[in-house]
This record gives sequence, structure tokens and C-alpha cells, in this order.
Amino acid sequence: MNYFKEAIKNKIEQKYSEIDVVFSVAPDVKTGHISIPCFTFSRVFRRSPGDIALELSTIINELDFIDKAEVKGGYLNCFIGKEQLFQNIIEDVLERKEHYGSSESGNGKSVLIEHTSINPNASPHVGRARNAMVGDTIVRLLKFEGYNVEVHYFVNDIGKQIAMLLLGSRDKSNITFKDLLDIYIDFNNQLKESPAIEDEVFEMLYQLENGNKDVRDEFRKLVQICIDGQTAIFKMLGIEYDVFDYESDYLFNERLNEVIEAFKGTGYLEEDEDGRYVLNQAKYDLATKSPYLVLTRKDKTSLYPLRDIAYTIDKVNKDKDKNIIILGEDQKLYHKQIEAALDVLGYKAPEPVHYSFVLLAEGKMATRSGTVVLLEDFMEEALEKAKSEILKRREEVDDETAKAIACGAVKYSILKTSNDKNVTFDWESALSFEGDSGPYLQYSFARIKSIERKMSNVIFDKVEYELLEAVEELELIIELSKMPEIIQTAMNHLSPHIVATYLFSVTQKFSKFYHNHSVINAASNDLMIARYNLVLAVKQVISNCFLILGIEEIEQM
Repeated sequence: MNYFKEAIKNKIEQKYSEIDVVFSVAPDVKTGHISIPCFTFSRVFRRSPGDIALELSTIINELDFIDKAEVKGGYLNCFIGKEQLFQNIIEDVLERKEHYGSSESGNGKSVLIEHTSINPNASPHVGRARNAMVGDTIVRLLKFEGYNVEVHYFVNDIGKQIAMLLLGSRDKSNITFKDLLDIYIDFNNQLKESPAIEDEVFEMLYQLENGNKDVRDEFRKLVQICIDGQTAIFKMLGIEYDVFDYESDYLFNERLNEVIEAFKGTGYLEEDEDGRYVLNQAKYDLATKSPYLVLTRKDKTSLYPLRDIAYTIDKVNKDKDKNIIILGEDQKLYHKQIEAALDVLGYKAPEPVHYSFVLLAEGKMATRSGTVVLLEDFMEEALEKAKSEILKRREEVDDETAKAIACGAVKYSILKTSNDKNVTFDWESALSFEGDSGPYLQYSFARIKSIERKMSNVIFDKVEYELLEAVEELELIIELSKMPEIIQTAMNHLSPHIVATYLFSVTQKFSKFYHNHSVINAASNDLMIARYNLVLAVKQVISNCFLILGIEEIEQM
């Protein structure tokens, strides 16, 4: 479609260089294939949008691929000759293959993205997994656009929660990843009954932060058990990381002192009445109760914000073209505080992508209370349900297919929701083979693979696209043509749900076509071949979207 838009734009602007032609989506294929709103042109020509649209129609009708151009209200609706429309778009898709939809805007550029970075204290629950899924999809989107992407995981391995977990583990042997959540919950319950235990927690943190090697080794060993367990679960979902950065490394080098000294030179660093270093952020109007960001304790040992600032500076200094971080919406204020702190030192903070919560019927998930849906348990349940659905359609269950369906169901149920909206899990809809679900998308792809297998022996040299006259075929080709703009919009907003929504729309239109028109039993051999090429283009678009969303293709369901 870009070819036609560029030709129309150039044709108009050759005569009227003072205007900038933009396009909008026609509400229905019956009203046009490409629409040009003419309202803004009124400021230039001082005439009504309708009159301007009428004048522009005479110019556009000179293009050989224009079938007709109609004026409706202030819009100029352009109809492209169907043969040229189908041929141009289908051949573009089939020639560019896995690159169709990409503008290759990232070629020669690099990105550092940090995502997941959950506390290494237990198995991740579904709520935390949204960070990883959103982050991974943005990674895939960036790679699709040609960027060289480096994925970082910041391991918060020295906090109070890790100390609690370590104390709760000391009287146990052969601890596995699966043991950690129960240990954490038990210790937290003990803490409620005996608050004095908290003194032991802070003593352990003090020893860690003051260089006790044995304590540090204990922390690192336990944390590594958790990181290995967490990343194994994420790997099952196709989510992987390039670099693991450890917060504890910032306790034992000079970076924190360098940052403090840099702040001293700005005039914004103060020492409060308790002897703590605090950063005065009053000029940034962050709408907080206190304008001070506390960086250290009174003994000048660092707090998390100081370590995070040092780490973020190190990320920024890697000099990537883009620097992105995925954060929950509850971290918006904190990120603004870090952004302000970096601004004081002359650094630009990473671009944040915030996401909302994943909810159960009783509310937000929380590790501390133990009232959670663990991602691992959820995936096991999803796998069993996927197997059950497969058995309704086939005599045997293919474990790899069932796993692919389960993973696709979980990922799509999260990714289809806008980052700024909560996700409420519904097991039945997430794993349904009908409607807006991952299995439905994979089922649509499997249908196309079935057609492809049946057409494997068909040989043809010429495709007669003028035979594609059905409205369902036209709606489908127009939908395929939208992918480049969809990808650009998703890139601009770093929003996976835009791709997910588009993919569902493509499969809906394919299903409508599939149920109303046969490929194999078409009225003629030439029509069969034309429809088959349309279906191959649909398959490629679905495949490209699957790649971005991290959903596996299914050959047969």
C-alpha cells in the first residue's frame, strides 16, 4: 500500500507543494481503499474541504492504478484497481517474507533494554511475569526493526527480602528453587509473631554491606539458585537475557563514592538532621510529600536509590541509540526521582515503559502473603488444559504442540491488553480455541498450513489477481497492507498490544474469508491459484506477528 500512497502523495504535492498529504483509514472497503482528509488544506486554500477534495480527485484520477476517486464530506476516498492492489501487496509480502512490515529503522543502531529484574527470592508469579513478557516483546519488536538489542537483568540481591530468605534457610539443607517461596512465607509469618527477629535481618545486611566475605558468598549462592530457577521458567516462554548485573557489585567498588562526589559538585546534595545524604529535588516538582531523595543511611552506607543511580549511569554510558527500562506503574514516581537525579548530573534517563497489574478476583497478587498464582503453576495448568483441548480434535496429544499452545495462550492473554490497563485472568477465555485468544490465532495458522499441504503439488507460472472479487478477499488484502504502519505505531509507543490487536484482526478477516470461500474447491484453477497466493501472504503476516509476540507457529491442531 505504501507504493500507492507515495505515488498519490507525490502527484498531489507536485502541483501543490505547500500542502502535506496525509492518509487515514477508510471505515469500510466499500467507501474506499485509501482516504485523504482535506480539512487541514482549508487553511491553505481558504476553501471548503469538499471543494478541495473535488479538485484533488481530478489530479489523482490521472494515476493509472486509480480506479476512481470519490468525495464524501471533507474526505477524498481513493479506489485502487483490484488487480494492481492485490498484486502489489501480495508480491510485496511474499518477496520481503520475514521482513514484511519492518521499515528497518533500526539498521546499524543498538538498544539496551532492562526488563524483569524481579526480586530473587521466590518463583515468579503471573503478575511479575507481565514485566518479562512486555519486555521480551519489545525486544522482539526492536529486533524486527533491525536494532541490535542487548537485554539486561538487574539482580536486586542485597535487600531485606534476600536477608530474610537467607536466615530462613540456614537450618535447612539441599535447598531447591521450589523451596524458596515456602521458606520466605514462613519467615515472614515468624516476623509478624516476633518482630525482634528483624534485628537479625539488619545485622546480616550490615555484615554484607561492610564486606563480610562469608555472608556475601551466602547471599550470592542463594540468589543464584533463585535466578537459575526464575530464568528457567522464563526460558520456557522463550524469554532470555544477555547480561545479568548484580546490585551487590556496587557495594564493593568506587562507583558509589564517585557518584556522591559528583553530586557534591552540583549544590543539590545535602546532609539531613539524621546525617544522611539526601538529594534536594524541589525544583523538579515531583508532587511528593518530601522533595528529598534519600541516598544513604546516617553512617553513609548506600541505599538502593544510590546504587540504582550508579547502575543506570553505567547503562547510559554504554552509548546505545536507545536505552529502555520496563517498570510497573507503581514505580512511576520512583523513576521520575531517578530521572531527576540523573538530570542533575547531566545524564538522560532510560525511556520507561510502565505496565499495570495482573489481577485475580480478590485483587493484586503479592508474594509476601502467599496468595499468589505462580507462573510455574499457571503454566502447568495451561498445559493440561491445552492437552484436553487437543484431545477433543485429535486422538493423540503431542507434548510439544500442547506446550506451544499453553505458552501462546498465557502470553497472548497478557500482551493483548494495553500496558496502561490491568489484566484480569480468565482461564477459560485465555485457553479457548475460539475468540480473542492465543489458541485461536494458532488454529488459524494451522488451517493455512493444511491448505498449503493440499496445494503442495500445484504448479503455476501466472497469477490472475483480477479474479479476486469477493468483499472478504478485499477486506483481507487491505488488512495485510496495514502491517508496516501498525509496526511503526507499536514502535513509537513501545506497545505490544498494538501488534496483538492487529494480529487478531487479520485472523478474524481470514476466518471470514475461509468460511465463505474455498481455495481448494474454487470455481476455477486460476481462481484457486489467486486465492492460494492471498492465503500465503496471510500466513507470512501471521508468522511475522507471531515472531514479534513470541508465539510459536502450530502446523496442525
